[in-house]
Formats: sequence, C-alpha cells, structure tokens
Amino acid sequence: MASVSSFSNAIPILAFLVLLLLGSTSAQLSPNFYSKSCPNLLATVKPVVQSAVNREARMGASIVRLFFHDCFVNGCDGSVLLDDTSSFTGEKNAAPNRNSARGFEVIDSIKSAVERACPGVVSCADILAIAARDSTVILGGPTWNVKLGRRDARTASQAAANNSIPPPTSNLNQLTSRFNALGLSTRDLVALSGSHTIGQARCTNFRARVYNETNIDSSFAQTRRTPNCPSTSGSGDNNLAPLDLQTPIKFDNNYFKNLINRRGLLHSDQVLFNGGSTDSIVRTYSSNPSTFASDFVAGMIKMGDISPLTGSQGEIRKNCRRIN
Repeated sequence: MASVSSFSNAIPILAFLVLLLLGSTSAQLSPNFYSKSCPNLLATVKPVVQSAVNREARMGASIVRLFFHDCFVNGCDGSVLLDDTSSFTGEKNAAPNRNSARGFEVIDSIKSAVERACPGVVSCADILAIAARDSTVILGGPTWNVKLGRRDARTASQAAANNSIPPPTSNLNQLTSRFNALGLSTRDLVALSGSHTIGQARCTNFRARVYNETNIDSSFAQTRRTPNCPSTSGSGDNNLAPLDLQTPIKFDNNYFKNLINRRGLLHSDQVLFNGGSTDSIVRTYSSNPSTFASDFVAGMIKMGDISPLTGSQGEIRKNCRRIN
C-alpha cells in the first residue's frame, strides 16, 4: 500500500497526465510562441495593417470581422482564407461571407512580409488574430496580448460556415445559444457585438428592420431607407450603411448608446436591448467605456482560443489562399 507521501507526490503527475490526455489546446497558445522563431513578428504585421487602414478605415472593421468568421467555423484555423478548389468548396462564398467578407488581400500582404522575415514559421491563422487586434487598436480600441501558436487548416467547409455564423436575422436566444456552444458567455456575446461600433452593413441585411420593425427610432429608420436602401429586394442590396451612425470609424461605446435609443442597424443588434436579459449589460457598456473595453478584450481572447490546431495538426501555409 502506498504511503501518504508517495501518494501525494503522484497527484501532480496524475494531473499532468490528465491534461495531456485532454489535450488542452488553448493552453498551448502563448503570446511568446514566436519569440525565438520570429522575434520581429508583431513589428512586421503592424505597419501593413496600419497602411491598409490608412487607405480605407473600413478595412479595420473588415479584418476584425474576418477573424470572427474564421473562429466561428471549426475554430480559429485560417480556413476562411482558403480559396475554393476542385476537392472542396470553401467558406468565401458561404451566405455570411459572399459579397461581404473582405480584407483577404491585406492578409496576403502581411503573409508576404512575414515570410520574408521568417519563412515557413508563422501560420495564417495567427496572422489574422494579430491583424484583428492591430485593427482594433488603430481605430481607437483597446489592446491585448494575442495568444499565438495556431496552425492552419488543410480544408474549409461552406456548409459549416452557413451553419455556424449567426445571421443578422438572429433573435437573442439563437445568438446566446450559438455563443454558448463555443464556450462564450452571454456577456461575451454583448461585448463582442460591440465591434459593430465600426464597419458597415449591406442593405440586404437591414432592409427588413428599417421597413418592417417597430422597435426602431423613426427618424433613424427613415435615414436608412430610400434612396440608399429601397424596399424592393434586389434593388441596392449591396449598398452600405454604417453600423454606428455617430462614429463609424472609431472604436468606442456609441454602439450601445445607439441600442438604448433604438438605433441598432441590424435586427441581431437591437435584440440585445429589447426588454430582455442583456439589457442591463448594454446599459453598463453604454455608461462605462472602460468596462466595455476590458470585457471586449476578454471576449476576443476567449474567441481566439476556440479549437485551434496545434502541435502536429494542420500546417503552416506558405500562401494563405491555398494549402501547401
């Protein structure tokens, strides 16, 4: 029979073996992952993102959105960046991405710069994660240490993208369920939705709200209707409107103030403040920008931990658009 001391000594070993068996992938990610293999990584990425946002401020929001759309489909694995091939139909033409996902050429430019600095070392999935952080900061938002060490998927799935990314018609229960299924809390949902303080939406995604819904400020609805977004489907579908009317290219907490004033552009925005369980969180963020910022950072880090490929899984793509 083992003595008490020898039994207690075995506990850390058992705990280690359990963790090993569970394969806690997010624990394998680290902000210092490339400190030796690519020490100038962050300094290489930032100027390319800065240049892209300088050319077009909206690009910052597009890159943040691209990171969301990558992580929500089979985890943060760079699959959203893959072009279609003869062997699989990728995510770029899935309903949530077709005619709206953008910024791919910026990721290509970053990848080229990183490959020159340290070839074959840094994944496209990690590049996208860093670029999303940099875009947020450049537009006035908070910063955080991006956890790194993801590897790239060798395939992509249009069906998974269609099923995994919540559409703008989602109600609160649908949004909450989808986020919870990925390990994100209701508070994460509201905080991460705050990224809609930047960027724009297409008429086809807000037409029904501005013409048919009643929990909307009437003058705001009128502003968003004709001529920019005609009531007839198929007419002006791709015309754009800012998600935050006040400061569309500044990362702040005006999004939440808009919701309180019934000026959420998308149905899936306004459901966060519509007499439901998330009203109190919206009120908190509308009056406490620092609380929003810290919760947004926590949410982005948690989202970046969704099912990463690590170790010998996946690959390090040379070109983000295709497998090696």
